[in-house]
Amino acid sequence: MASDTEKTAWTRTPLIVSFPDNPNFTETYGFAGNSGKVNLEGQLLHDPKSKSGTVYIFMHPTSVLHLLPMPTALADAGLHVLCAASRYPRNDTALIMEKVAIDLGKWVAYAREELGYERVVLVGWSGGGSLSLFYQAQAENPIITQTPAGDPVDLTSAGLQMADGVIFIAAHLSRAETLTEWMDPSLLNELDPEERDSEFDIYSPDCPHQPPYDADFVAHFREAQQVRNRRITQWALDQLDRLKRKGGLEQERPFIVHRTMCDVRWLDPSIDPSDRRPGWTYMGDPRAVNVGPVGLARYTTLRSWLSQWSYDLSNAKGPMNAERIEKTPVLQIENTADEAVPATHNPIIRAALATPDKEFVSLKGATHYYVGQPELLSQCIETVIDWSRRKGLLPD
Repeated sequence: MASDTEKTAWTRTPLIVSFPDNPNFTETYGFAGNSGKVNLEGQLLHDPKSKSGTVYIFMHPTSVLHLLPMPTALADAGLHVLCAASRYPRNDTALIMEKVAIDLGKWVAYAREELGYERVVLVGWSGGGSLSLFYQAQAENPIITQTPAGDPVDLTSAGLQMADGVIFIAAHLSRAETLTEWMDPSLLNELDPEERDSEFDIYSPDCPHQPPYDADFVAHFREAQQVRNRRITQWALDQLDRLKRKGGLEQERPFIVHRTMCDVRWLDPSIDPSDRRPGWTYMGDPRAVNVGPVGLARYTTLRSWLSQWSYDLSNAKGPMNAERIEKTPVLQIENTADEAVPATHNPIIRAALATPDKEFVSLKGATHYYVGQPELLSQCIETVIDWSRRKGLLPD
């Protein structure tokens, strides 16, 4: 490994993994969706002159991670890092989590069988945390044969290879659970975002409840958020059933989900306290993001909603999958000033993990991206390397 005062000179090697796939309808944009193949793109960050039996794989359901501080810092330290994209890079409109798990499995197999790595460590950062737990749970004991919409996606026959270790870092419970905690419960009409219940419209100066909020209001607010998620889920199920009974070419339907960045925690720092910046999120001012075009789940489809956003039906919820990981060493790193991960999420995952081989590290003051925090980023990298060596995942 490189010393603290020097960085490894490494390069980016572009990689492509292709495999046949014939969906019933086009769900990815462009040539890939019509070629009869899934084409996955990735980058291997490594020194071509160095040899390593271990590779650290980063995958997020929809983001590409090869420019983030942590993967590049690991490469700076001399580790081999594979930033792997799913079939839905930068567009989660039609994303199916079960298919993302298959994509991650293809990368794990490629790392071992084509690149020659003996050990694979999944690094689940942000939304990649629950994905890594979902994947590893299915690799240890696959049970899923269909999506929540009832479409066949058989993970029991997908040949998912177990990773040798999982790192859960700066990660939330899941896309479904996080979205639900951020949904604006004041919205009464999904087709008209101006039709709102003033009781829960916390970004409005006319809201009768102002911070600091009392416990009863917070409980009712949370309940209303879940009610809204379940209302959309039932509508999606009903629409799919109607399309199926109707027959014809229309098998899927896109829709907009308005106002999905609303949480009492952002206006009241006393709720689930942490070192986070008050009134702020990882995407900026929550009042602006709530009505902007890039909020969570803003554009989605019926099937994608059920798979990745449904509070009750998604198979990729973190605690549920953490309970099913029994054999794998897991390192969990919490950033206490994380603007994207609520303070309650890491303790829930920590308690849910079934594996006895689990370690928890808290980085005081670290934010989601470590922007302007080189010392904390270095501490994170040192933690990863120390844990990997002690677990025999990174021999000297």
